[in-house]
Amino acid sequence: MTLIVRLLINAVALWLTTLIVAGVRVVPFEPGGTLEIVLTYLLVAVIFGIVNGIIGNFIRIVAFPLYILTLGLISLIVNGLLLLLAAWLSSLFGFGLVVDGFWWGVLGALVLGILNSLIGILLRPIMRSKR
Repeated sequence: MTLIVRLLINAVALWLTTLIVAGVRVVPFEPGGTLEIVLTYLLVAVIFGIVNGIIGNFIRIVAFPLYILTLGLISLIVNGLLLLLAAWLSSLFGFGLVVDGFWWGVLGALVLGILNSLIGILLRPIMRSKR
């Protein structure tokens, strides 16, 4: 159940990020109604979660000394690159996340991380009460 809630949080944060950051947008898989758009956001959230969970953790482990050396600022670059990778992977399907450039990816990853944290903080009491 927690995985589904985190997926929904990630999809909502991604949607809000596309509203805030001009260089990040999602192209639905079929120019149709609301259902196609929601499914596209959920699919992109799954792709980004897999990329961030597998490749992101590997990069964070390998580049740990670089994280210490830069006081964690390299995480902005890494998260931007992970967002670009998720955009590239979703574009292989012909729809999904579109990032206009590297710096838009960095800004989008920063906004996405902040929104994910805020939504997670807001929903934490609800998730704890259901356990």
